[in-house]
Amino acid sequence: MAEAIKPHDKGTKQLFKNPIIEKLTRTHIAVPVSIFALYSAALLYWSIAYTSLSIGISVAMFASGFVVFTWVEYQVHRHVFHMGTNTEWRKKTQYLIHGVHHEYPKDKDRLAMPPVASVTIGTVLLLLLRLVMGDFAFSFMPGFMTGYAYYLLIHYMVHAHQPPKNLFKWLWVNHSVHHYKNGKAVFGVTSPVWDFLYGTTADSLAIKNQNFSQK
Repeated sequence: MAEAIKPHDKGTKQLFKNPIIEKLTRTHIAVPVSIFALYSAALLYWSIAYTSLSIGISVAMFASGFVVFTWVEYQVHRHVFHMGTNTEWRKKTQYLIHGVHHEYPKDKDRLAMPPVASVTIGTVLLLLLRLVMGDFAFSFMPGFMTGYAYYLLIHYMVHAHQPPKNLFKWLWVNHSVHHYKNGKAVFGVTSPVWDFLYGTTADSLAIKNQNFSQK
């Protein structure tokens, strides 16, 4: 985001005057998580029962889909949700799809993409991958969708609950840095791997900025 948005730990914001459209921008976290868990299970069952893929291949493709999702999550968060806001259209679009979340990070009804949108995107992606990958798509997409469901749970817990006193605490710490200290860093929610590989950890950017200021 071009401009820093001051976060509010309480409250929400109306995005649309139309009550039906406004309602569609909100969802309880259990709804999309349940939908994608069932969607993933159904596709995996289809892969095992109605394709010639072996169990081993299905498991490998499932794992690949999960890992690929973490990369897609990072890229979408960094380049789409935090797109440049150099035009009025981009500014409004960025705020609608993500900026409002930065302004009201604890609004529990807006911690997930509305199911109508996410299911549509997931189904279109499935159909496209079916054309490219053939039957492999039926075991790849369950892993991808499971990754998305996992992301939703992690994202919800990070915003709605206090951090645990165990090794998972770093998930809370990382995302808090992104929301409250540096919105241009730490884009990975489910994994820090891509931030390390692309140099967008908070420490990496601090070093880059320090080196730039010394030139």
